[in-house]
Amino acid sequence: MKIASWNVNSLNVRLPHLEQWLRAFGPDVVGLQETKLEDHKFPDTALAGLGYRSVFSGQKTYNGVAILSREEPRDVVVGVPGFEHEHRRAISATIGDLRIVNLYVVNGQDVGTEKYELKLQWLAAVHAWLREEARAHPRLVVLGDFNIAPDERDVHDPAVWNDTHILTSAPERAALADLLATGLHDGYRLLHEEGGVFSWWDYRQAAFRRNLGLRIDLTLVSEALRPQLAAAGIDREPRTWERPSDHAPAWIELAR
Repeated sequence: MKIASWNVNSLNVRLPHLEQWLRAFGPDVVGLQETKLEDHKFPDTALAGLGYRSVFSGQKTYNGVAILSREEPRDVVVGVPGFEHEHRRAISATIGDLRIVNLYVVNGQDVGTEKYELKLQWLAAVHAWLREEARAHPRLVVLGDFNIAPDERDVHDPAVWNDTHILTSAPERAALADLLATGLHDGYRLLHEEGGVFSWWDYRQAAFRRNLGLRIDLTLVSEALRPQLAAAGIDREPRTWERPSDHAPAWIELAR
């Protein structure tokens, strides 16, 4: 069973890319981030033509999340329960015997700003929520654009991307560690120890060609799913296409 996460950075622009990738890669479940579409504009009919059912929560211009699945999603929850300023950043659903949580984590702008403090507050709310989700759903997958690179292996230049920099600051990494402490494991890192493999590259400075990236798109699995983890990777191919998202799909495969 293939489960993937992809920040498409505007589904209105990237729908042809998504359709091409779904046909080629054939995932069973996909979490999308930054759809940037109001719900009445979501292309659920087009995606249904490719065999995917969709649940989604979006808004104009910013944010937006969705889950695509070959099976009908059940028990859909939009947002982080109890968090006042959600802004279309979370959606969860049960698919088969799996609970899927899809997150678009707040970027945070810069360390010390109001948006940075909002990021830490949002992550604290997610931590409390995931603690309950893990108790209720032992077979749990949490995926998305986390806007946090877990460690030095996940950045192209640790001297720049250090513990005082946005996306790699000590409080952000501590918040990610708290999420993992609910019983989750970084699916990619369970199978791959090497550094230098990234999921996001800035559009500027020929960053993709020079591989000046970060691994900030993660697919986390619960302890109960760890024995089933058969493969994990990042599909760089869509980042080579014309007018690409700045993110590449991150994926795992679970043995059935």
